[in-house]
Amino acid sequence: MRITTILIIAVLIPLSGPAWAGDSKAGEEKSATCAACHGAGGAVPISPQYPILAGQHEDYLAQALQQYQSGERKNMIMAGLVAALSEQDIADLAAYFAAQGSTLRTID
Repeated sequence: MRITTILIIAVLIPLSGPAWAGDSKAGEEKSATCAACHGAGGAVPISPQYPILAGQHEDYLAQALQQYQSGERKNMIMAGLVAALSEQDIADLAAYFAAQGSTLRTID
């Protein structure tokens, strides 16, 4: 019984997390294009129509990018920007923006 439990846990643990671990340092290097709309570090977008990325949950950010890529989320600009991203690129970007502290802001 004990060995069966250990085997089940050993199989399920890898399935519980993302397929690729994100590297926030690599994500920072890949985020230059994102800054054009979402601001440096994703904290202060240039317009209220663009969401704050800084401090969002990593899995949420990765899922959103995957959905733009698959067409499940509809946005022509984002679809074009994420089309060539690999799973590792998405994981890195998600890790980077999640690691940035959220910033409250007001737009006048």
